[in-house]
Amino acid sequence: MSFYDFERIERKWQEKWKTKNNFHGEDFSEKQKYYMLVMFPYPSGKLHMGHVRNYSIGDVIARFKRMQGYNVLHPIGFDAFGLPAENAAIKHGIPPKEWTINNMAEMEEQLKRLGFSYDWDREVKTCMPEYYKWTQWMFLQMYKNGLAYKKKSFVNWCPSCETVLANEQVVNGECERCGTKVGKKNLEQWYFKITDYAERLLNDIEKLKGWPEKVKIMQENWIGKSTGAVIDFAIEGREEKIKVFTTRPDTVFGVTYIVLAPEHPLVTQISKGTEYEQQVNDFVYKMQFVNEVDRTSADLEKEGVFTGAYAINPANGERVPILTANYVLLDYGTGAVMAVPAHDERDFEFAKKYNLPIRVVINPEGSELDPESMISAYTDDGIMCNSGQFNGMNNRKAYNKIIDYLKEKGVGDYKVNYRLRDWLISRQRYWGAPIPIVYCEKCGEVPVPEEQLPVMLPEDVVFTGKGESPLTTSETFMNTTCPKCGAKATREKDTMDTFVCSSWYFLRYTDANNDEKPFDFEKAKYWMDVDQYVGGVEHAILHLLYSRFFTKALYDFNISPVDEPFRNLLTQGMVLKDGAKMSKSKGNIVSPEEIISQYGADTARLFIMFAAPPERDLEWSDQGVEGCFRFLNRVWRLVDELAPKCRDAKQIDINTLTKDDKEMRRILHSVVKKVTEDINDRFNFNTAISATMELVNALYQYKEKDNAKIEIIAEALEKLILILAPFVPHITEELWEMMGKTGSVHEQMWPNYDIEALKQDEIEIVVQVNGKLRGKVLVPAEANQDEVLSIVKNDEKIKQILEEKQIIKEIVVPGKLVNLVVK
Repeated sequence: MSFYDFERIERKWQEKWKTKNNFHGEDFSEKQKYYMLVMFPYPSGKLHMGHVRNYSIGDVIARFKRMQGYNVLHPIGFDAFGLPAENAAIKHGIPPKEWTINNMAEMEEQLKRLGFSYDWDREVKTCMPEYYKWTQWMFLQMYKNGLAYKKKSFVNWCPSCETVLANEQVVNGECERCGTKVGKKNLEQWYFKITDYAERLLNDIEKLKGWPEKVKIMQENWIGKSTGAVIDFAIEGREEKIKVFTTRPDTVFGVTYIVLAPEHPLVTQISKGTEYEQQVNDFVYKMQFVNEVDRTSADLEKEGVFTGAYAINPANGERVPILTANYVLLDYGTGAVMAVPAHDERDFEFAKKYNLPIRVVINPEGSELDPESMISAYTDDGIMCNSGQFNGMNNRKAYNKIIDYLKEKGVGDYKVNYRLRDWLISRQRYWGAPIPIVYCEKCGEVPVPEEQLPVMLPEDVVFTGKGESPLTTSETFMNTTCPKCGAKATREKDTMDTFVCSSWYFLRYTDANNDEKPFDFEKAKYWMDVDQYVGGVEHAILHLLYSRFFTKALYDFNISPVDEPFRNLLTQGMVLKDGAKMSKSKGNIVSPEEIISQYGADTARLFIMFAAPPERDLEWSDQGVEGCFRFLNRVWRLVDELAPKCRDAKQIDINTLTKDDKEMRRILHSVVKKVTEDINDRFNFNTAISATMELVNALYQYKEKDNAKIEIIAEALEKLILILAPFVPHITEELWEMMGKTGSVHEQMWPNYDIEALKQDEIEIVVQVNGKLRGKVLVPAEANQDEVLSIVKNDEKIKQILEEKQIIKEIVVPGKLVNLVVK
C-alpha cells in the first residue's frame, strides 16, 4: 500500500496548476460569471492563521462554483502601502519599497503553497506605480467633481518626535516610538466629501440583502442620521452666533447654559481678554491629550470651565453662560450643545457637579417635577411647562410648532444631521500614494494633469522619524513647475490614506493589466458586482463604507457600471488559541508553515474549515489537526486499495441491488445532497465535512461485506473525491488520477444526487404508550397508517405492554412515531 506523501503531491499539483493556468477568469465568457473576492492582505511578510481561514473560505467557494459551471474570477493582491514599511525604514534602514517587495514575494510563496486557486495574472500591488497612477487619477476625478477639498483640522502630534502621527501610532494616548504623551495640532489637510453621499449610503443599506445584519446596523449607526433643528444663539456683545443642532427643540425653553467643544474656534476668541482666559487656554490644551473614545465614554467624568461669555436664548431672550466641556466634540453636530439639564442625562450630571441651574419644561402627565429633588433627568414625553405659549401642550405636538416659531423669528429651522464626517485622506508620511496637487505662487492650488501621472514617489528621502513627512527631504520631488504657467512650484507633501487604495481595488481586478485606464467599463460591467466578499468584521465600517462611497461616486462619474460593490458579504470569525486571539505577546501563535510542513496544506485547510462555522470564532486544537490528518490518510488508503478494481467497474444495475447496496447508495446520495446544500446555501463547511466523514465510515463498513459490489464502491469513491475537492484540492487531484480519470478534478462538474436513491425501503419509528417511550420498530417506508398500527401492535415487546389494557386513542405521526393511549 502506498504512502500519503503530502509534500510530493502538493508540490506536483501546484506546479501543474501554474503551468496550465487552471484558474484564469475569462472575460466575457458565455458561462454565468461568479466574482469571489477575499480582502487582500497587507504584506507583513508572514501569513497568520486568520489569513489562512479567510482565504480557505474564499477558495472553497471559488472551486465549488467552478465545478458548478460558473466562470469564476478569484483574484488576489496586496494592500501594500502603510506605516509598518516606514517604521522598518526608520528602525532598520531598509527602504520601504525593498521591505514591502521582499514581504510580498514571501507571502506569494506561502499563498501558492496553500494551493489557493487565484488568477495570478490579475495580481495587484497598490504600492506599484502602475496601480497608484490610477489611485491618483481617482483623486483627480473626486477633485474635478467637487468631492476633494482642503481645510484645517486637528491631527495627532508628538512634541518629542516633532511629527504628525497616524491613529495607529498612538497607543494608550502615547507615541508608539518614544512614549511621549500625544497632543493635537491644527494642520491643512485633504478630505473627501463622503457626507454628500450620507443619505444614499444610508438608504441603499436595504439593497445589501446578502450582508450580515450586524454589519448593516454598524453602518447605519456610523452614518448616524438624526432629525431636529438648528438654532442660532447670539453671543452677548459680539456679532458671531453659536449654531446649535438639537434633536430636542421641544426643550429649548429649558436651556440654562451653552457648551462648546474645547476645539471650537469661538472658545479662545470669546474668552480672550477676560479673567477666564488662562483657565480656558489651560483646559483647551489639556483636552488635546484626551482621545475622542474616552471623551464619548458613558463613564467619563464631566469636566468644563466658564468662558466668561454669555449667549441669548432666542426662545425666551434669557441670558445663559457659555462653557467649554470635555463631553462635547467638535466633529459631532456643530460642536455646540444647548444644555437642558432637566431633560438630558449628560447635562444633568454636569449641572449638578458645577451647581448650574436646572429648569423643568416637560412634566409627566398628571404630576409636576421639582428641580431641587430630581436625582436624574426626565427624558420621557409629557406636558409642556415654563415654555410660554406652548404650556399645556404634549411635547410631541409642540415639537414642530416650536421649530416653526423659531423659523418665523429667523433664528432656527428644520435640520437633518449625520454623525458621519468627511473622510480625512491626508497622511503626513512617505509610504503612500502622493496627492497629485502642486502649489504655485501665481496660480495657487493646481491639480497635476492626468497625462503627467503617476506622480512618482522619490527614493532620495531621509527617514528620521522626526519633523515633517520624509517627502520634504527630497528636493527633486518637492520642487517642480506649475502645469498652468510653467513657473516654479512645490508639490503637495502629504500622501493618501491607504483606505483610498483599497476602496477601488475590486474594480481594478476586472482589468488589472490595463495601461490606458483604471479598467475597461465593459469588462467591469461583465464582472461587477462582487458576488461574494469574505473578510474580517473589523472592516465593517471604514473599508466597506469607503468602498461603497467610492463606487457610488465613480458610478455618478460614469466610470463604474454599478453603484454598490459587494452583493454578499461573509465576515469570518477569529482564530483563537487557549481562548484568546493569537498574538506574539500572548505566546500562542501557531505558524501556518509549521502545520504545512508537518501535515500538509490540505490538512491545514481541512481543519480550519471543519473546526467551526465560518462566521464564528475558531478555537485552535492540535488534536483536531491530527484528526483531520488521520481522516485524509483513511481516504487515501481507501482509494489506494480500491481504485485498481474500480477502473473497470460496470454500470450499476438498479434491479440487482441488495438491501446493503441500497443503504450504501442512500448514504452516498444523501451526503452529496447535504454537502451541496451546506456549501451552496449556507456556507456550513464544518457540517459538510462531517457528512463526508460519515460517508467514509460507511464505505469502510460496506467494502467488508461479502456481497459488496465494486460498481457501488466506484460510484461512491468518485463522488467522494469530487465533493472533497474544494476543501482539499491537492489530494483529490492525486486520487482522481489514481482512479484512472483524466483531466483535473477541479474541472469536473459537481456531482448530482439521485432522488430515487434517497428513498428508504424501511424506516425506524418511535413507539410511545401514554406518551412514554416503549420501543422502536421498523416499518416499510411506504406503509399507510393502518399498516403501521398493525406492525406496532404485533411487535412482541409492545404486545406484552398492551396485555389486559384497553386502547382508547391511536396517534400516528407519519414517518416518526406512534403513541397509543391506554387505560
